[in-house]
Amino acid sequence: MTIIDGKKVSAQVKEQVAEETKQLKAKGITPGLAVILVGDDPASRVYVNNKKKACELVGFNSVEYALPATTTQEELLSLVDELNNRKDINGILCQLPLPNGLDDAAVIEAISLLKDVDAFHKQNVGRIMLGDYDFLPCTPAGIMEMLHAYDISVDGKKCVVIGRSNIVGKPMAMLLLHENGTVTICHSHTKNLSEITREADILVAAIGKAKFVTADMVKDGAVVIDVGMNRDENNKLCGDVDFENVKDKCSFITPVPGGVGPMTIATLMKNTLKAAKLQNSIK
Repeated sequence: MTIIDGKKVSAQVKEQVAEETKQLKAKGITPGLAVILVGDDPASRVYVNNKKKACELVGFNSVEYALPATTTQEELLSLVDELNNRKDINGILCQLPLPNGLDDAAVIEAISLLKDVDAFHKQNVGRIMLGDYDFLPCTPAGIMEMLHAYDISVDGKKCVVIGRSNIVGKPMAMLLLHENGTVTICHSHTKNLSEITREADILVAAIGKAKFVTADMVKDGAVVIDVGMNRDENNKLCGDVDFENVKDKCSFITPVPGGVGPMTIATLMKNTLKAAKLQNSIK
């Protein structure tokens, strides 16, 4: 059994981004990422701080807008509009979920397609479906990057994704399909879930339930990717997979923390670099 080291793979991705950023800076272009945080959700604050650190590491400018929970929809859309028009900002990211009373979808739709580094805009989502895209959602793309780094081929494999969110589950299924996996998506209405998961060569758990995937749900020799970020009964960080009991059945498994999480942020850096190149017509 091999533990997939997301920290190590993400460090390699960030190193590559930092190298290319140096080359852009030599042409007078510094990639810029704007992060909007509304309200004071502690988990969102941790994510935003990690994103800022990653920007510093690769040499990007990062600008943070921390707005009070009382911010109106108009104020938020007006800020997005201003950032859309700024030449020094290549990527715009609005940390979700937004406080009650604000419309996530309207904010995502307001972000310029070329600055949508989260790849949440309807048009960008449609392009992922077609396999003709500029940006991929950070978590699924980070997972693919990890599979490639460990030479895990998707071609012809049975892939099962547990979870059908727009952010992870659905795009994850598409990316596996683009690499010729045979994909099943499971969710809360799926009957005989463990029968389906036991057939998976590659199992991706993205449901947000602590230690939900148990050893009897996993096929011997499967690749298990854990997207969950939960707290267990001792308030310790854990994933959607019961790691201790599942690991011995796997050929590869991602830990939590240190698996998928770091890859999400590394991919955001990659997307922001690509946005800066596209906006400056650099191949």
